[in-house]
Amino acid sequence: MHQRPPQRIAWPDRKRFAFTIFDDPDSQTLAVGRSVYAFLEDLGFRTTKAVWPIRGNGTPSDHGETCAEPEYRAWAQSLQAGGFEIAYHNATGNRSTRLETCRALDMFFEYFGTYPSAMANHYNCDEAIYWGDARLSGIYRLCYNLLTRGKNRSRSVGHREDHPYFWGDLCRRHIRYVRNFVFADINTLAACPYMPYHDPRRPYVNAWFAASEGNNCDVFVDRIDEAHQDRLEEEQGACIMYVHLAHGFVDNGRLNPRFVALMKRLSRKDGWFVPASTILDYLSVQDRRGAVDNAQRRSLERRWLWHKVRFGTA
Repeated sequence: MHQRPPQRIAWPDRKRFAFTIFDDPDSQTLAVGRSVYAFLEDLGFRTTKAVWPIRGNGTPSDHGETCAEPEYRAWAQSLQAGGFEIAYHNATGNRSTRLETCRALDMFFEYFGTYPSAMANHYNCDEAIYWGDARLSGIYRLCYNLLTRGKNRSRSVGHREDHPYFWGDLCRRHIRYVRNFVFADINTLAACPYMPYHDPRRPYVNAWFAASEGNNCDVFVDRIDEAHQDRLEEEQGACIMYVHLAHGFVDNGRLNPRFVALMKRLSRKDGWFVPASTILDYLSVQDRRGAVDNAQRRSLERRWLWHKVRFGTA
């Protein structure tokens, strides 16, 4: 469902549009990461890479590497030094107590010299903040639980002060932006013209942002095909692609050729290719940013729920 932003954005340096990638670390090995990010860097893109700061004590949800591995950590630090943003994807790839989350945030600060500006919840972390059915309100929460057969009902507890996994106060203290809804539109700003926005019903998050669906390579290349690129430029929009760069972008050490061709084409356009927090910081000073009202919240929840029905993704 396409929705135009209320006004076109005057991007810095008279750029025609903004584009970035928010990459979660699920299943990502050092070899795959190096291959994709070297390619992005060569093309002039500076994007956002989320990490797990610690390995943790439980069983990981997948084989993605963490900053507990020295070589992987050094590579992430080199990305940051080269202009990429390092973001947060919960403490590690499995549930974490408040103490473990505190340690992970402190380790993030030690490794990268700052607390994370942005984060995305990991699906396998019960301490996710306002996730699962807590993303939705009223009738839309009920519909979501019916559609998912209740498997995510009350599972997200990071915002619950009565739970040992609570860390909402730390999120509010340290993190500016949290990813929420994804939409099947290359122009994220058209799908969510309020971002970054605060939701008074979810006070432990300072500001939410949306993303464009690019979960794996097949979905990603469909979303950024030639026609969609041209529309993003025409609308002077902003795209924050939510993606797992470990899912199909590299096969036997070779980058997907369609991904390569489309990203090269995009790089030749007059876009502002900066990390997610840089785009969100710029949008946050626009005079239409702030807290969503009830009608705006319902619109976002309704359209995301429809996206969930159609695509079944996060």
